[in-house]
Amino acid sequence: MKITISKSIIENILNHAQPFLEKKDTSQITSHVAIDVSNATLTLKATDYEIGYLVTTDKINVITEGSTTANGKKLIDIIRILKEGEINLEVKNDTLYISQSHSKFKLPTFSHNDFPEFPTYENKSSVIINSHSLIDSLKKITPAIDINNPKFELNGALIDIKQDNIYFASTDTRRLAVVTIPNHGSEELSIILPRKAIIEIQKLFFDNIELYYDKTNLIIRSEQYTFFTKLINGKFPEYSRIIPKEIANNLILPKSLMIESIKQITTISSDVKITFLNSSITFESLSDDNIEAKTEINFPTGFTTPFTIAINSKYLLDFLNSINSSEFNLGLNEGNLPFVLSDENFKTVVMPIVI
Repeated sequence: MKITISKSIIENILNHAQPFLEKKDTSQITSHVAIDVSNATLTLKATDYEIGYLVTTDKINVITEGSTTANGKKLIDIIRILKEGEINLEVKNDTLYISQSHSKFKLPTFSHNDFPEFPTYENKSSVIINSHSLIDSLKKITPAIDINNPKFELNGALIDIKQDNIYFASTDTRRLAVVTIPNHGSEELSIILPRKAIIEIQKLFFDNIELYYDKTNLIIRSEQYTFFTKLINGKFPEYSRIIPKEIANNLILPKSLMIESIKQITTISSDVKITFLNSSITFESLSDDNIEAKTEINFPTGFTTPFTIAINSKYLLDFLNSINSSEFNLGLNEGNLPFVLSDENFKTVVMPIVI
């Protein structure tokens, strides 16, 4: 194999590949990227077995076709320190040579034939989800995905495709985030995607996409990228039961003023007590260290008697930073019961702090 390729193209390809590599054990072939050059096209693959990434480009100059592998981290480190312009990649005697002008590097390779097989999308069932809607929905629910929960299904997010709507849901047991979009396809499906896969999907896909699935994998394809992830095998909580059916008090609140007030309190404490008075809202820190923060905004709430909730500020800020509207809806029942943050098709149900 012998090719020339511009630094910007190979660097961009390798940057996207980094999250898919085995980092701890460089003796594993999954710490390598697999490179194949044929039919005037370069194909690069990376996988840690759980998720995988494949990219193709024809923006190369092919001198000799062939295949190889190379340690993905070392290869990107070399590419980054080279100058803008063309870079030469050549395989000789099971070694990858990287050169540009007077700079020369070499990396050991593994057999391309030993690189893990990627699941194929052929003969698999497909679903239709608009790429913009998919990315926007995943972005909104990502903050509520749990980390290192012994219940594996909570370390991912649910895509629940019903006849009329598609529901995206995640929970860390203290809050539940749900996005609803219309279903334009006929398939019904319920799958749980790992958190890591959800983060990488948001980085890769912006254009038209195709989604394929079987019992163990989800595959997403665009014109340039193919991505796969193993699915989490488990039963996601019944999210619809967690959303309160009735709301006693609904408030339309200003997003920017709420963010500003909460951030003032978080200089002292991440836990905030919010009290709704008839014509104002007060924000106070919840701290045991004899340190106090307090602020207030003038805002008509309609409450005739003070109504207080206590909340982890991160939950509220995660929601507010995920929406584009200048206002949002806060649905309250009682101070010690779950409350609902809403904006159009996005809801977050939050368990309050009991004080």
